[in-house]
Amino acid sequence: MEKIYEILRIKQEIIEVNETDNLQVVRSPQDVVKVIEKRIADEDREVFLVLCLNTKNKVVAIHRAHVGSINASIVHPREVFKSAILNNAASIIVAHNHPSGQSVPSPEDFEVTKRLVKAGEIIGIEMLDHIVIGRNEYTSLKSQGHM
Repeated sequence: MEKIYEILRIKQEIIEVNETDNLQVVRSPQDVVKVIEKRIADEDREVFLVLCLNTKNKVVAIHRAHVGSINASIVHPREVFKSAILNNAASIIVAHNHPSGQSVPSPEDFEVTKRLVKAGEIIGIEMLDHIVIGRNEYTSLKSQGHM
């Protein structure tokens, strides 16, 4: 016989940030890169981050939604928007690194961006940008007109 489990609560773990790591208002792709570069630029696998923003574009949370392989990261909208919903985010910015060091978006990057934008429209949480981090370079899909 199959067991059925009841979910009593979902707990979000909150990690305090120190004063030197204060989260800031993001107004441009460069601001986003400053916030995330030290977290994922040197990773040897693709790491997909979600920056949750309030109505004034202040970063209220950063969520590591997925860690992939050296050349792929499977990202589902449910994992991306779960953190946004739990943090009462008004909007999100997503970002991931390319361990190769080049920030040229792949066809899969464009596809996941389309899916996340569409999911955000349905949920009511706007996705503002998708940033791809390389070694000493980055690409903003919004700035390139892909959003």
